[in-house]
Formats: sequence, structure tokens, C-alpha cells
Amino acid sequence: MNLKSQKRMAAEILDVGETRVWLDPEQKDRIDEAITRQDIRNLIEGGAIEKKPKKGTSKGRSRKKKKQKKKGRRKGHGKRKGKKTARKGSKENWQEQIRAIRKRLKEMKENEDISNEKYWKLYDMANGGFFRDVKHLENHAENKME
Repeated sequence: MNLKSQKRMAAEILDVGETRVWLDPEQKDRIDEAITRQDIRNLIEGGAIEKKPKKGTSKGRSRKKKKQKKKGRRKGHGKRKGKKTARKGSKENWQEQIRAIRKRLKEMKENEDISNEKYWKLYDMANGGFFRDVKHLENHAENKME
């Protein structure tokens, strides 16, 4: 039994590709006898020929990847393109750095580790880019300012 033409007609009627047409294996004889489009339509109504559901792209893998990226994974050297400054600009870097230093300065002033005069001296130094990081600021305040 060659049901090629029946499958082709059914695909055109159902407006899908031939791979999405399902022919009932138990009713092969009835399908083989169908030679007109009307016969095929009757078989579709009778349930001998059906349209298979569409196959979609699973989001499972992408969800897993997104979860991993949220945790900070998948960011190694092989995943990077462009310069360091292309991924994170020098301005953003500076903002992060200066905000951390100023926050620590404020804490030091509130805890009375440094006087108001020292605070402003260190603040101006930080603004000038003297300190590499918070640790450098703390070391300088401890050792050099005494």
C-alpha cells in the first residue's frame, strides 16, 4: 500500500507539511481507497487522518543556562569578547571604587576613627584618585596620618 498521494492531499487540506500528517495504521485499507479530496476530508472528520501537534523548541536548556549565569558561572575567558573596558566601562569602575571608599570614609568619621579635618583631607585625596581601594585607604589612615 502506497499512501503517498493520500498523505500529500491530507497535508494540503490540513494546511501542514506531510510530516505532520498522521494516518491511522488500523484504517490503512479505508485510507488506500480514498482517491478524491472529499474522501480525504471525510477521513479527517472520521479521525482516520489527523494533524500532529507542532514541535516547539524546549526552553529547558536556556532556563538552566540562565540560572547558571545568575550564579556567576559561564563567564570565563572563553566567553568574553572585546576589551575589559568594553564589558565594563572605566567610568562604572571608578563609580564603584569611589562609592566604596566614600562609604568607608563616612563610617570612619561616624565611629570617630578620624577627625573631621582628616576626613576632608582623605576625601579630597580619594577624589584625586590616590587610593586604589578601601584597604589602601584604611592603611593610609592608620599609618601615614598619625
